[in-house]
Amino acid sequence: MNSQFTKIVRILLGLILIAFGANKLYPFIPLPQPSPEAADFMESLANTGYVLTIVAVFEIIIGLLLLLKIWVPFVLLLLIPLSLNILMFHLFLDVPSIGTAILVVVMNGILLYKHRQKYRPLFT
Repeated sequence: MNSQFTKIVRILLGLILIAFGANKLYPFIPLPQPSPEAADFMESLANTGYVLTIVAVFEIIIGLLLLLKIWVPFVLLLLIPLSLNILMFHLFLDVPSIGTAILVVVMNGILLYKHRQKYRPLFT
């Protein structure tokens, strides 16, 4: 579990989550123009006044916990619904920008697999 590869994947995933979470709060990364459907969806989430903020804070907290190597197996479980929703958003509404979503899901999957022994008691 402590291989260099696992460490690199964990740190890279943490940095991605922190960067994109912070970008939701204070835009500093120029993102490509989304499709009209994706823009409408994101606008409706922004209009709630809280959803995007909660998602951004959640991403930042998960990213920080991954970087600091705190509760990693638990944090990876918390990341499953978030990463799958990111993937589904891009799959159904914004396919041209799906690269990072696939990267997040794959890295989460790799880390889940590397920590699979920690999850064994959940399934006995």
